[in-house]
Amino acid sequence: METQGKVITCKAAVAWGAGEALVMEDVKVDPPQRLEVRIRILFTSICHTDLSAWKGENEAQQAYPRILGHEAAGIVESVGEGVEEMKAGDHVLPVFTGECGECRVCKRDGANLCERFRVDPMKKVMVSDGKTRFFTSKDNKPIFHFLNTSTFSEYTVIDSACVLKVDPLFPLEKISLLSCGVSTGVGAAWNVADIQPGSTVAIFGLGAVGLAVAEGARARGASKIIGIDVNPEKFQLGREAGIRDFINPKESDQKAVHERVREITEGGVEYSFECAGSIEALREAFLSTNSGLGVTVLLGVHSSPQLLPIHPMELFQGRSITASVFGGFKPKTQLPIFITQCLQGLVNLDLFISHQLPFHDINKAMQLLNQGKALRCLLRL
Repeated sequence: METQGKVITCKAAVAWGAGEALVMEDVKVDPPQRLEVRIRILFTSICHTDLSAWKGENEAQQAYPRILGHEAAGIVESVGEGVEEMKAGDHVLPVFTGECGECRVCKRDGANLCERFRVDPMKKVMVSDGKTRFFTSKDNKPIFHFLNTSTFSEYTVIDSACVLKVDPLFPLEKISLLSCGVSTGVGAAWNVADIQPGSTVAIFGLGAVGLAVAEGARARGASKIIGIDVNPEKFQLGREAGIRDFINPKESDQKAVHERVREITEGGVEYSFECAGSIEALREAFLSTNSGLGVTVLLGVHSSPQLLPIHPMELFQGRSITASVFGGFKPKTQLPIFITQCLQGLVNLDLFISHQLPFHDINKAMQLLNQGKALRCLLRL
């Protein structure tokens, strides 16, 4: 290709400050260096991690200017030295947490946070040389990366350990959802909680990740799935995902949510999932599980400095709590199997695409998610 080895100028949505509207402008994208891949992004969407970073909720993570975005799909434009598993023209998914295949984490079953390429919200440059691949077109000032991916740009450069080659017959607009939200939720149900047939489940927060948990629980044969959210408009989508019982904490009957869950399930659920990013929801999720065999999985993005709202002695009551990143999936070795399962109908991907917009409407998409009016706005570049 005529662009290989050259700087590309393209459009990107640049974050210049916390809470400020993203600015669509020309940026320069350097060629990929050793073990890096330059990708033409075709579809991207916004998840709550992007939203949290855009708001600047965690000051330690703030670095501007910056290109956000990590849920996407595209086509390889060129590869750097040493990249052998993909080539120009291949269809790929960027993944915010990588898999080198060589470290002790990658070699261990049940672990997916690669020692070298794991997700790191603080990281803003490339691994190989500690430099950025983005620059402003006008004055050549550096623009920082985000979550290993930076997909709010027509072109991006990513470490090859964070890029998954996919079958060109797969629809990129659908499988782009599997680079974050859907995989995170379904994987939490399958890989982390390991939901068993006939079990009971409570999901706190019915955004895209929460509904993905429901899809995973339904596919595993859960006998009862309870959805908890303050927005009743989400309940219809919850029904499509297999949820049959709903609780709106705002419609209180003087009982705490965990007490109502225990009543519905005669003692508490086997599995609860906190997908709201709320300390209060996490406490209720923990208490809604059965004393003796309850498991709580933390999935929500927590910007608050508050610590876990659990006394150590409560863990001696037969309840446990854990967290999940990317649903426990190893992106290179396990995600391809999951993609095939989704395209065979095991998970309804259409459920999650609430809006489709052109890339230049990215600020509208950001506001829709911020207002709770969207699951995923699919942006076409």
